Amino acid sequence: MVSQRRNLPLLATPETCSGRTYIVTGANSGIGLEAARHLASLGAGKVILGVRNLVAGEAAKRDIDESAGTAGTDVIQVWQVDLCSYDSVRAFVKRAADELDRIDAVIENAGLTLSVREMAEGHVKPLTVNVLSTFLMAVLLLPVMREKAKKVEGVVPRIVVVGSTYGFEATCKADWEGIKEDPIKGMDDEGMAPLKTYALTKLMEAFAIRHLARELVPVEKTGVIVNLICPGLCITNLVRSTPQDFKDMMHQMYAAVGRTAEDGSRTLLHGAVAGPESHGKLLHSCEDGEPDVPDWVKDDTTMQKRTWEAIANELETAEPGCVARMLDCA
Repeated sequence: MVSQRRNLPLLATPETCSGRTYIVTGANSGIGLEAARHLASLGAGKVILGVRNLVAGEAAKRDIDESAGTAGTDVIQVWQVDLCSYDSVRAFVKRAADELDRIDAVIENAGLTLSVREMAEGHVKPLTVNVLSTFLMAVLLLPVMREKAKKVEGVVPRIVVVGSTYGFEATCKADWEGIKEDPIKGMDDEGMAPLKTYALTKLMEAFAIRHLARELVPVEKTGVIVNLICPGLCITNLVRSTPQDFKDMMHQMYAAVGRTAEDGSRTLLHGAVAGPESHGKLLHSCEDGEPDVPDWVKDDTTMQKRTWEAIANELETAEPGCVARMLDCA
């Protein structure tokens, strides 16, 4: 990454956010925390911090309440969700269905990179967290969001998946060639280097979102905009569980071109307010990111479909019938 824009525009406004309800996962630190802070400052009615660690979540709530002036209100709420667990995702979605009157956007920001092989739900953890549980939450929430939106005039909810153009790098493309026939099995293989899985999960997201969006058209009928955003290289703690030499390399890149977490969070907010033209597309640097999507990703509809079907098969095992329910109005 030679350079990237900084000081990005804040495209979310009080007019687009006031009184609305948002869910942000991975919201206790980094760009998720800063996105939630912006939403609170812009007058959101509710901002649900989806966090694995409730203690860290409550600290984030206090921080946001103090800076956004929401102390003493229930604007910021801390809900537990652990994307290493399908049961936890299901419980989180049920709570959202039961307790929230509306859901205007879900920003799926939680992500993981590891340098050692660890498993969750029978798969390597970055695959489970970054892809399988992320899409499980989207698939389970989408019909809930669609039904709630019918009761609020003029609302078109958004599901924003936080991806990365890191998945388009040549090294990731080469690794993908070796696993593309069965990407889930390939990433779970004991021979797969753990540090490679993060980029591969981001590539999976890009393929899958493009196919899923084609299944969910027209937006006027299916009721929810689904988009993918790349926040760019941001100074966060994402690499906390990686070897020191990798951390050192990343810190050099942070110093050279890194965005602050606050600056990067603006891309998440863009996804949460972008219009129907963003459906199934990449957003990057608070603008159309499609020029950053290489042709081998953009044009390979067969690979997009195969990747989505691999994910959907896993989701159906976890929650039978969930994909059909999502597509019921498609």
